[in-house]
Amino acid sequence: MALQALQSSGVAFRKILSHFPEDLSLAFAYGSGVYRQTGPSSNQKNAMLDFVFTVDDPVTWHSKNLKKNWNHYSFLKFLGPKVITTIQNNYGAGVYYNSLVMCVGRLIKYGVISTSILIEDLLNWNNLYIAGRLHKPVKIIAMNENVALRSALDKNLKSAVTAAFLMLPESFSEEDLFIEIAGLSYSGDFRMVVGENKTKVLNIVKPNIAHFRELYGNILQENPQVVYKIQQGRLEIDKSPEGQFTQLMTLPKALQQRINHIMDPPGKNRDVEETFLQLAHDPDCGEVVRLGLSAIVRPSSLRQSTKGIFTAGMKKSLIYSSLKLHKMWKGWLWKTS
Repeated sequence: MALQALQSSGVAFRKILSHFPEDLSLAFAYGSGVYRQTGPSSNQKNAMLDFVFTVDDPVTWHSKNLKKNWNHYSFLKFLGPKVITTIQNNYGAGVYYNSLVMCVGRLIKYGVISTSILIEDLLNWNNLYIAGRLHKPVKIIAMNENVALRSALDKNLKSAVTAAFLMLPESFSEEDLFIEIAGLSYSGDFRMVVGENKTKVLNIVKPNIAHFRELYGNILQENPQVVYKIQQGRLEIDKSPEGQFTQLMTLPKALQQRINHIMDPPGKNRDVEETFLQLAHDPDCGEVVRLGLSAIVRPSSLRQSTKGIFTAGMKKSLIYSSLKLHKMWKGWLWKTS
């Protein structure tokens, strides 16, 4: 599995993990606190560490975590683990974040997501939220033997490659591909307008080409639609209508549905194959795919951010938002200096 190559045996991560209940099907760390990024925050020491914990039984996990880490939660802790799980599963992008938590001397943020909801997002891109995080290099800290989850993690990476191919020309560099992949889950994200450094995707990819190559190398070498010139760091793909039709038909279900909605006029009710056959011949095929991604990401990111006000609490939300705006401002100054 491509993700296994990025597993971390870092003691620091495991120390942090030991402060939480076990029973995790997957735990990973991600973001600028884990992988170096270029830009104004590149030399930032002790940056906040971001984690995602995937659990089979969220009610039991939150119940245990409330006993161990009561102060991590906002006022919602008084409603109990069942209500917290309902909010986690049914609102936003299916993930419950506790932010600005001190643990082993480090500031952390951690999200909790149900294993079944994560698998659905990895396969279908219903929200492209945690699935989007997993398009980029992450540090796997714990992973059990859940075959369905492991298969879904691989499928998510292959889907990212397919979607990126549809938005790229016939010939391009590794860096072009990885920038496109890293940007999939930011398409239409309102936080890229307010709260995030506008060059975020470039800052993620440029210092981490080797990690992206480790993550996607085998998938690219095994893909029959691509010529991968590893030594030159260049790729050539099949941009024929037949090639694009094949790619469109293998996209995740939620993205296919959004694309079909964009292409199919009201009342015409064509099936997906007919719509995609037309789109495969369209020179604007890539732009339609991008619009489809935006139609998933925009509402998902907005709902999740709104939910964060309640899960973090008003005070932490204001602090977290101010940190993000400060980061965006530093990015603007860095870019114009």
